[in-house]
Amino acid sequence: MSRRKNKYIFAPDKRYREYGHRVRNTVLVVLALVVVLFFVANFIISHQVKLVSMKLTVLNLPEDLEGYSILHLSDLHGAELGQQQAAIAAALGQTRYSCVVMTGDMLGEDGDLDPLLDLLALMPGDTPKYYIPGDTDGDWLDTFAHGSLSVFTDWAVRLQEAGVILLDRPMSETRGKGTIWFVPESLYTLNLDSMEQVYTSQMKDLDLRATSLDADGAAWRRVLEYELQRIQELREIREEVQAQDMQVVLSHVPLTEDYIQETFSVSGKEDYFSMRYAGLILAGHYNGGQWRIPFLGPLYVPELGWLPKASEVSGLSYPAGIPQYVSPGLGSDPHYTYQPGRLFNPPTITLITLTRRAV
Repeated sequence: MSRRKNKYIFAPDKRYREYGHRVRNTVLVVLALVVVLFFVANFIISHQVKLVSMKLTVLNLPEDLEGYSILHLSDLHGAELGQQQAAIAAALGQTRYSCVVMTGDMLGEDGDLDPLLDLLALMPGDTPKYYIPGDTDGDWLDTFAHGSLSVFTDWAVRLQEAGVILLDRPMSETRGKGTIWFVPESLYTLNLDSMEQVYTSQMKDLDLRATSLDADGAAWRRVLEYELQRIQELREIREEVQAQDMQVVLSHVPLTEDYIQETFSVSGKEDYFSMRYAGLILAGHYNGGQWRIPFLGPLYVPELGWLPKASEVSGLSYPAGIPQYVSPGLGSDPHYTYQPGRLFNPPTITLITLTRRAV
């Protein structure tokens, strides 16, 4: 009996069907490998801390501050980068620096302090370490009764015990004839007289009922005493700052040109404690955009929108003519609701060396 012919002229024969299956399977395997390589590459990048070293030319830098170096850290967010921050230790190696500056959001989302303490343990105990809070850290003054008579929260006390200077007033270092000040940005626009009037009024109200103050009232009174004392010290410090001094401004959120220009109007040219005399601004907050697309940069930043300019998110820029360095950060910010973790965005610490010379 003769074999029946296929009545469908264009029906594929078996070998073409097998070829199609092989192509499809090959494509699926290649796609799977690409996905795996994508995640492996991002895992390596996101867990290997990067040290950025840069020299910054500062006009009129006091000669005795030549070579002064600042280790800038920001936005750890309680991240553990290796056991006891081994990845940070590897990045630092034998790096030497004059001081450490932390521009906020270093605690974990639940207030976990241990990863930060592990980081601090990597650093020489006698190196000055300056800290300003970020938006996820919370206030370090505790206005309610707690386990001690300190005006500081428990986490702030533990940082102080680890040698950290909680920067709520300008602090200075002097080398020979050169002085460098570290100044929280908010102090340039703070109205000390109005602030003093408010706190003094609140203190008087508490004193009128001193015999009936509860534990929370007593804690609030201690904070008011602390703040009034700080105001007096701020007045004295403002008079100490000289035009030739180097002023390093610390801000968690990067400063815009418009804002900096506004601060110029708060003080006159003869007032040397002023943003107009700042030599450097250090900030963080954006975590380098959290998710970055290779060759494109940051994908989305809540405050800045889609594909913002790279200079707004991290690195060095010159708003109002003042050098501002924005740290790419070390951890991941929960404010990036739909961008968990860091994507092609290595955790970064920065060593900034000040120089009078052109670089």
